[in-house]
Amino acid sequence: MEREDIKAWLFQIELLEGESLSHFLGRFRRANHLTPTGLGKAAGLGGAIAYGGALPIARWEKFRFNPPPTRQQLEKLAAVVGVDADRLAQMLPPPGVGMKMEPIRLCGACYAESPCHKIEWQFKEMQGCASHKLTLLSECPNCGASFKIPALWVDGWCQRCFLTFADMAKYQKSY
Repeated sequence: MEREDIKAWLFQIELLEGESLSHFLGRFRRANHLTPTGLGKAAGLGGAIAYGGALPIARWEKFRFNPPPTRQQLEKLAAVVGVDADRLAQMLPPPGVGMKMEPIRLCGACYAESPCHKIEWQFKEMQGCASHKLTLLSECPNCGASFKIPALWVDGWCQRCFLTFADMAKYQKSY
């Protein structure tokens, strides 16, 4: 099956402001019942050997951008997900900005306003939310569970105790 044939039956989803690539890819895959491998194949991004045994989609969902996606890879992905390659590039960390792959962090107040993971929450130098002047959470304040990668965020709540991400804002401290 050609990529154009696949593209015809894919559901397009709207990109959320400031959304991380990980969160967007997870939402897109769920809307289309695709695995990371399935999305990679649909975009023509196979070649696990070239990426240390992991397909690019699975790596990007875990914030593993070393090496960063190439322009050609972003264009292939853009053709499938219906988002311009330049816009996809904006969902990546800027050159020279260090990333924290773990722990996954979030601002509950931001999530209440726009239910998505923001890429800047994973920047190494980012200690708090600039919009709300609150420290970022790196685990559920109710039960202490670590947050899963944003690609796996389905319902916007802790996978262990079900406290919503939005309700976690009341546990964040001012900085």
